[in-house]
Amino acid sequence: LVGPEVLTGSTRMKAGTAQKMTLNMISTAAMARSGKVYGNRMVDVQVTNEKLKRRACRILKDLTGVDEAAAQNLLAAADNNAKVAIVMQRRGVDAATARRLLQAAHGFLRPVIDG
Repeated sequence: LVGPEVLTGSTRMKAGTAQKMTLNMISTAAMARSGKVYGNRMVDVQVTNEKLKRRACRILKDLTGVDEAAAQNLLAAADNNAKVAIVMQRRGVDAATARRLLQAAHGFLRPVIDG
């Protein structure tokens, strides 16, 4: 039950908000269960434009402690795959090894870097 509406007679406002919140919770849980998040960050960023490249670099900097230039270099060496770049830096491996480690962990970052 969502309770009374702010605007009397408008029965869909709170119900729509409740539905949206529920769908957001479900999709967030699905992302976490599928290995797309690490902590409170979405690490499976698909770098398809400059905005997402900046986001991936920010995530790399936050999770690895590298500076902006190093984050950009890591991302480029990882073919714009943020998870691969994180593993490369944290484990000190090349991109191919990082991909193999992630594949062995079914795409989950935590067992690869926290281990």
